[in-house]
Amino acid sequence: MNRTVSVVRMQLINRQTYVWVPLLVLGGAFLLTLAIYAMLETSGITGAKYGGGAQAPLWYFCVVGVQALTLTFPFSQAMSVTRREFYAGTLLTAAATSLVLAAVYTVGGLLEQATGGWGLNGYFFYLPWVWEGGAAAALLFWFTSAMLVFVAGFWAATIYKRSGTLVLTLVLVGLGATIVLWMYIVGRLDAWERVFTWFATQGAFGLSLWGLLLGAALAGVSYLTLRRAVP
Repeated sequence: MNRTVSVVRMQLINRQTYVWVPLLVLGGAFLLTLAIYAMLETSGITGAKYGGGAQAPLWYFCVVGVQALTLTFPFSQAMSVTRREFYAGTLLTAAATSLVLAAVYTVGGLLEQATGGWGLNGYFFYLPWVWEGGAAAALLFWFTSAMLVFVAGFWAATIYKRSGTLVLTLVLVGLGATIVLWMYIVGRLDAWERVFTWFATQGAFGLSLWGLLLGAALAGVSYLTLRRAVP
């Protein structure tokens, strides 16, 4: 347990990866979005305004997942930290930072509701369908989203460390082909309405639970790959 905590400390030594860059991406996207909302407001567009800028820090968490392995894994092995301890400590770090990010999103959503969208009727953190289940459901949704993207980046990095660029590229292409094949089958079965209905009935809370399940499966595959990865 002590070495797992040491891995958390080791990961957080590089605060730029886990703290400063995500905050910079979030703050930059937020200010740019507010500037656009202000321009729309002065142009006479007073209706509710929603943007997609809040996604920016989430996508960056994929990069964090990659860097969490490539920047520190070789160093951890030189310190005689076992792969299990490195894996547990890294996921614990990701969970903590994802929770902080989710809390920022939730507090931001509460502020936007209290201020009428910063007085501009513009919403960056608050999305009605995410908040259908309340603040706790919104917190779970943002936490799951950040963790899922992080684990996806970490998983890709383990494949790179285990088998190199060529295999990683083939895996990603194969994954894309699988998605395209699935879309083709859904189209041939004329089942798009049932697919969209399923997503709509799950809601943000239900999708968060499915996301946690998918993230757990992906994390398990990542650990199996990490056991054979080359530092």
